[in-house]
Amino acid sequence: MTKRDWVMKSTVAVILSTSLLMGGQVGQAAAKTQDSQQSKIVNIATSLIGKDYEYKAKGPKQFGSAELATYTYKQVGISIGSTISSLSKEGKKVSQSKVEPGDLVFFSSSGSSTPSFMGIYIGKDQFVYSSQGEDEVVVKTYSDYSKKFVTARRILDGSGSSDNSSNTPDKPASDVASKVIKNGEKYLGTKYKFGSSSSTTKTFDCSSFTQRVFKEAGITLPRDSRQQSTVGKSVSKKDLQKGDLIFMKASANSSSDRITHVAIYAGNGKILHTYGSPGVTYSKFDGTNWEKRVVKIKRVI
Repeated sequence: MTKRDWVMKSTVAVILSTSLLMGGQVGQAAAKTQDSQQSKIVNIATSLIGKDYEYKAKGPKQFGSAELATYTYKQVGISIGSTISSLSKEGKKVSQSKVEPGDLVFFSSSGSSTPSFMGIYIGKDQFVYSSQGEDEVVVKTYSDYSKKFVTARRILDGSGSSDNSSNTPDKPASDVASKVIKNGEKYLGTKYKFGSSSSTTKTFDCSSFTQRVFKEAGITLPRDSRQQSTVGKSVSKKDLQKGDLIFMKASANSSSDRITHVAIYAGNGKILHTYGSPGVTYSKFDGTNWEKRVVKIKRVI
């Protein structure tokens, strides 16, 4: 080998090793970012062990079963439902064997398909829940409750693999989406009012409308559009399906991606939503200003 060949081989080796090192660092950084919310959820849930159980108590000193999860997620800026029934439909379903830290796990004391208590999986075959029987927040071995398991839901984005298997089959997503659209259609023409109360159907703003029609289909969403954008699975525009939530910024030319509007994809290039003078209405989506304003799309069905 000539000196020139040796120098070239050495240079290539340095470049390759540097590239591998940098690639590894980038991958590690991405993994750390992805794991940060999981870690926070686990740390918060663990810190609540020993707190008193109290039916429907919202914390921070006493907790009901569902309220423990609601409180924990609220601490990291994520608003979720406040009942076992609503939480069992939020996010994305994962199978019993594929739960990850931060996932919500649901069980039935009677062995029925309807969950009666729930907790937060914290890893290492353990979950934390507020136990009525033990009158406090406790940590339990997850595998010990396998016969009582009903379902598990993933709220956090990008936290590993998920699937649609469960001990209890859900209605097909297409059926639920059609129900959401049908729910919305009955309010066509209802007036728009910014900040409209979630308890009325006489007026809606964009997020109270989506909250209402999804609730009527058995899916609980947070109250405002920015909170709603934190739940479910992120999807791209090319993968849009009926029932997906589309979150938009103020204008197509805005430099800020601050979410100011939410609409429901109704299929066939249209959205169902409410704004301004038309109130609840259908609008063309494909190729319009609405499409140019998109910040993110989430699937909660």
